[in-house]
Amino acid sequence: MPLLRSAQIRYLAIVMSAWLAVFFLTRCALLASHLADVNAGPSGVLAILGAGFIHDLSFLVYAALPLSLYLALCPAAVWRHPWHQGFLRSLVAVSFFVMLYTAVSEWLFWDEFGVRFNFIAVDYLVYSREVVDNILQSYPVYPLVALLVVISVTGTALLRNVIGQALRAPLLSRRQALVFLSGLVAASLLVTAFSGQDFSAGTDGNAVRRELAANGPFQFFAAFRNNEIDYRQLYATLPDKEIGELLRRETAEPGARFLSGDPLDIRRAIDNPGEFRALNVVVVTVESLSADYLGAFGNTRQLTPNLDRLRAGSLFFSNFYATGTRTVRGLEAITLSVPPTPGRAIVKRPGRETGYASLGRQLQDRGYDCVFLYGGRGYFDNMNAFFAGNGYRVVDQSSTPDELISFKNAWGMCDEDLYAQALREADADHAAGRPFLLQLMTTSNHRPFTYPEGRIDIPSGEGRKGAVKYSDYAIGRFLEEARRKPWFEKTVFVVVADHTSGSAGRHDLPVAEYHIPLLIYAPGIIQPREVATVASQIDLPPTLLGLLNMDYTSTFFGRDLLRGDAAPGRALIGNYQHLGLFDGHDMAILSPRRGMRLQTDALGLSDESPDDLADPLMRRDVAYYQGASHAFKAGLLRWSDLGPGQGGDATTATTTRPLNAHPEG
Repeated sequence: MPLLRSAQIRYLAIVMSAWLAVFFLTRCALLASHLADVNAGPSGVLAILGAGFIHDLSFLVYAALPLSLYLALCPAAVWRHPWHQGFLRSLVAVSFFVMLYTAVSEWLFWDEFGVRFNFIAVDYLVYSREVVDNILQSYPVYPLVALLVVISVTGTALLRNVIGQALRAPLLSRRQALVFLSGLVAASLLVTAFSGQDFSAGTDGNAVRRELAANGPFQFFAAFRNNEIDYRQLYATLPDKEIGELLRRETAEPGARFLSGDPLDIRRAIDNPGEFRALNVVVVTVESLSADYLGAFGNTRQLTPNLDRLRAGSLFFSNFYATGTRTVRGLEAITLSVPPTPGRAIVKRPGRETGYASLGRQLQDRGYDCVFLYGGRGYFDNMNAFFAGNGYRVVDQSSTPDELISFKNAWGMCDEDLYAQALREADADHAAGRPFLLQLMTTSNHRPFTYPEGRIDIPSGEGRKGAVKYSDYAIGRFLEEARRKPWFEKTVFVVVADHTSGSAGRHDLPVAEYHIPLLIYAPGIIQPREVATVASQIDLPPTLLGLLNMDYTSTFFGRDLLRGDAAPGRALIGNYQHLGLFDGHDMAILSPRRGMRLQTDALGLSDESPDDLADPLMRRDVAYYQGASHAFKAGLLRWSDLGPGQGGDATTATTTRPLNAHPEG
């Protein structure tokens, strides 16, 4: 009997062919909805479909292994039994449902993030409570699931005769079963050796084309393998001495003294002029607040009237960029001032996420009460562990009494409730005579975009525009109430975004989609003006400590944007694989497999071309990311290792006071 005509292989072919069909239709639907971004002719479309077919087969080789093992080893007596025949028919229906559910999930995931499944999907599986609640509140889940069940049962019924013929076919002999399984294992080993998550054949560097060619389930499982990425193993490198020279040039400030002879150690004593001012600091990190929502950046829909008014009285940073595409990346940069190293954010590296010389540690050392306030549950994204281990008290939804929460959705309490909690914390610290750092993370500008009714002229739950306007309303109300407090005149308020509302585009790092607002407001303390220096979130911690005239030992990769530093402006942005340095016009991009590209006129035509280490911008890019990766692994960001002259020699390790000498804990 020919191998391919056996019952087991014919049955398996039905299931796998259906999966291939659904993958193909999903890809075609996404392709049709993004033709403008794809920008490809017939040959380009065929290349995408061809690469996608190979990627789909790669996934199915893995997916087929457990089912094939069962089918090949099933005894003939069991195979022919009526209950087993019914089980196999039901399995087809279940398979149909799973594949359709996956297709719908991919469509919704793409609608939210503009990519196939990746790290985010893995994280969302881990934090299922928030995700499930969010989905239930955002989409008609139950009718949709019911529809998928109907389609699955109907499809199985239509294939009843085809399935029956397959089940009645001759069974594999033992030798044939061994040959079949051996071939499948060999195919899986080939896929493991030659296929990866960054599968880009036929995509010409276009991010949308690559994502369309990808297979969502394959990328989902591949994301587990890319939890942390070894920079030196996968990215372009330079000699340590040259990296050190470049980094010290990038991070040097007037009066800064590097404390070590190690070229890769940028720990330095910062001597800010003037007497230290123990001002209170309130950092409001707003969920998904893209710059283009503000009237200050040309938006005419009046979504942010309070922030637009605040601009006139603030330090307004007009060329400020997020370091990444997720909340944890923004919090990492704002708290630790480190570039977005490849793989997961430090916040999400359990066992390696605490003990750093954070903004909170620095101010805690000066007697501040440092508090991280989150509108949701802080176990999400490992935020509670990160902040509690880096100098902060944590106040989140779980620690807020129910009677103090007026409105909440899947992601947490509304922004008004979060700000009310912040006011209570500030009042308590002021009464105790302690300066405070309150670092807030909001949640209202997040799907399902629901908020208390009657606050703004857009009904709750109608989309992002309403959530943005409500977020702005809540900020305005918070500042109005804060102005009546006795601590207001000695407080610096910061409004910044964690990331933008979307970062998808034709390129891996569409720099315009990382543009966020930064406003620093302190009437009577700070002279309002616009700062046009190109910068990113890693520059916020040193800028804040500079405003306080605070001397400290720094591990920060950012720099004080108000010191008149002669170093050219730059913004560090990235996703979990691609690492960029933007100088205001062009962007150097580092990718796995030692890839290097230059994106010229990054805010305009955005032409990409291969690049190399002869380019000074590329060398600066390598210096930041290679240096940050080394600092993380070598413990050069640790709080416990800071001290007067720690690790330095007698000529360079000098400081004016014993800073940061606390043991880690």
